[in-house]
Amino acid sequence: MFAMKLTLILLGAFLYLVGTLGWFGWAGPNLLDAGTARALLYAFAGTCAWGLITFGLAIHIIKTAQPTVGGGR
Repeated sequence: MFAMKLTLILLGAFLYLVGTLGWFGWAGPNLLDAGTARALLYAFAGTCAWGLITFGLAIHIIKTAQPTVGGGR
């Protein structure tokens, strides 16, 4: 069971890293270089989506790592 959880954690971290590098290294700059209003809107929306995913991931990590108060009920 530990190996399964470790594999899923490492896979999730890898996919998040690839997505982050792909967005900020390739897709985002290409949209900003295009310079059209539509491309800038997509760049803004993509960055907002990345921020929401990052925030949700941080909240998930905090909630699962921190034990609940009151015996877990």
